[in-house]
Amino acid sequence: MTQMQSPAWQVLAPRNSNMGPEREPEHSTDHWRLTRDSDDIAWLILDRKGESANSLSADVMSELNDLLDVIEKGQFKGLVIRSAKKSGFIAGADIRDFTDETEAEVVAARMTQAHGIIDRLEALPIPTLALVHGHCLGGGLELALACDQRLAIEGASFGFPEVMLGLHPGLGGTFRSLELINPISAMTLMLTGRPANARKAKKMGLVDAVVEERHVGKAVKALLAKKVRRQPDLMSRLWRLGFMRQISANKMRSQTGKKARKEHYPAPYALIDLWEKHGVNRKALQKAEIKSFAQQLVGSTAQNLVHVFFLRERLKSFGKAPCEIRHVHVVGAGTMGADIAAWAASRGMRVTLTDLEPDVIAKAIGRAGSFYGKKLRARADQRDALDRLIPDLDGAGVGQADLIIEAVAEKVEIKSKVYEALEARMKPGAILATNTSSIPLETLAEKLKHPERFVGLHFFNPVTRMELVEVVSHDKVSEDTLESARGFCGAIARLPVPVKSAPGFLVNRALTPYLVEAFVLLDEGHDKATIDKAAEDFGMPMGPIELADRVGLDIGLSVAKMLKERLDDPMPEVPEWLQKKVDDGDLGQKTEQGLYRWVNGKADKGEPVKPPAELIDRLVLPMLNTCVRCLREGVIEDADALDGAMIFGTGFAPFRGGPLHYARQRGVDDVVETLKSLEALHGERFAPDAGWDALKK
Repeated sequence: MTQMQSPAWQVLAPRNSNMGPEREPEHSTDHWRLTRDSDDIAWLILDRKGESANSLSADVMSELNDLLDVIEKGQFKGLVIRSAKKSGFIAGADIRDFTDETEAEVVAARMTQAHGIIDRLEALPIPTLALVHGHCLGGGLELALACDQRLAIEGASFGFPEVMLGLHPGLGGTFRSLELINPISAMTLMLTGRPANARKAKKMGLVDAVVEERHVGKAVKALLAKKVRRQPDLMSRLWRLGFMRQISANKMRSQTGKKARKEHYPAPYALIDLWEKHGVNRKALQKAEIKSFAQQLVGSTAQNLVHVFFLRERLKSFGKAPCEIRHVHVVGAGTMGADIAAWAASRGMRVTLTDLEPDVIAKAIGRAGSFYGKKLRARADQRDALDRLIPDLDGAGVGQADLIIEAVAEKVEIKSKVYEALEARMKPGAILATNTSSIPLETLAEKLKHPERFVGLHFFNPVTRMELVEVVSHDKVSEDTLESARGFCGAIARLPVPVKSAPGFLVNRALTPYLVEAFVLLDEGHDKATIDKAAEDFGMPMGPIELADRVGLDIGLSVAKMLKERLDDPMPEVPEWLQKKVDDGDLGQKTEQGLYRWVNGKADKGEPVKPPAELIDRLVLPMLNTCVRCLREGVIEDADALDGAMIFGTGFAPFRGGPLHYARQRGVDDVVETLKSLEALHGERFAPDAGWDALKK
């Protein structure tokens, strides 16, 4: 910042960020500071030490309890609670505090103590206000709900994401939200985990006012001077009737069942039970909430989903490097290239998109516009994203781009011609990336002048929904290129996983045995819908037959053939009928006919029968075996990263914690013995890999 800029910034600082009175704090702890303003209002600022975001740890709560003693005795006229973190108010409870707990009684005792602290905040005899910017989630929202009022800064968001961790609110969020707003709105927040923006939260009654930062001072004074009188509306009073809650609860269970099975994800069903049984009795609901939360927390689903949370953080850590990429040039405006370009532009990158066919580029821009209309709420954001996405029929963007991503047909000769043309026009230092899903990078890099600046960026379809990107290295790529590629993924909110160049890389290689075994089962006469049901019963988001149709039978056939040719992995022969379907143009969902007939985007499955017990092991264990093989061969070097990649790249049942985590929980010896039994019955493709021995350690 220049000297001329600095004084102006100092003048504008108070209007840009009001973090409380500019006085020495009366009390400071490791995480909190308490300051009295000129109107005798207490400003309690949370700034968790050593963390980039606030969360409610045991230490934070203990210090809050001590400071409530001070506030109760301090003759204050009001209390404002605010965060000093730029990222937001409070992201929730610190789940790390509970990862080692295995006894529900211990968790319940700790939660009862935490409830006592929040209850003390709620019972303060002075008006209290939560001043919220950024995210206000989980335990953070529960703390805010204990205040008399909530003031939101434009851009704030509010939500209960606990369901994503196999939990439901456990710090009073159930009864306080149900008392404050329409119970159906409150239950929807808790059951979906989706946040509400500040304006929506205001409309729901979750917050009392929404202001720009520069108006905070006046808004705080006005709200603290206001008498708070809240009366439940007519609809809220109706849901106090037991039969009304029963009707609504049954509907909620039905809707929840369409997305999550009770045996896999019990928390939302437990939450519905709490509301139905105790919805009008605060004391009973508080007690039941604590007990239920503790039971969920020590259960396998929550423990595994917490593990997945840390897997996600592990993958995010690979993309922490600063990103200096500002301009991306995408070659190939088919589905993958178009979606990569649209996503990068939505995340602030300047993107030029080129293709040989003008109509294909036009279709890609239209597709992007439709996506922005759904993804970006503000019209200005939609307009800005489209402004950053530039049709480039002549490929003029190549010379200015920091990163060029090739997304053309999966043929070595075509890609090689594209690279030859690109290298002649790229600026010095620019990175060339391929979105190939299966071709070894050593093959593609053979004729490149600068293979050290060539890397794989394998996105997954649909790009706008699938978070994982395989960042593929090869023997000539530089570490700087890999770091830049991973940093780019982080900058566009994607999860990079480092893998080495090998046929199919990690995800496709591990997924192929799952799909091919399903084809073998079809050959044996098993019903396709029953095969899919076996996988869905295990917890997969869809069965292998449906997945093959959605991916495209032509793509699946190509990958399966390539892996069989290039790998020593034992694989069954690709069925002749699969080749015939591809030759006949029955490619799956995109042609409305594949292994299933597709109607309005849905597979016509009929009614499956109960799958035989062996079926799921035949589908899933080859995938696990291949994961172990990839780890042993060094395709990926980090077991946690492998688990994360399979969850975020294939949808491997999240509540099981990843394939290797599942194998450890089931017992590695049991998995190996089952593989041996399957090998004896069905052939060498089930032979346990040598890497299982290392997994036992």
